[in-house]
Amino acid sequence: MIEKRVSAKKKARELAKYLRAERPDYAYLKSLVQHLRSGLEFEVPNSSKKLPYVPAEEELKRYYEVVWKAKNF
Repeated sequence: MIEKRVSAKKKARELAKYLRAERPDYAYLKSLVQHLRSGLEFEVPNSSKKLPYVPAEEELKRYYEVVWKAKNF
């Protein structure tokens, strides 16, 4: 039988209550999460960096011609 997880919100409240005495700042919390990931052997998936579409010179010329004609209309 699979045990049901505690909701993330509830677990966050528990952790906040536990950590409040530490008076953590952002750098502390960031380091804490990094250590948690390594302790739980959890790897962050790399998101692929997709370059934006760059139109060819001919496509740009056609675009500006259409805009110019529409403006003069």
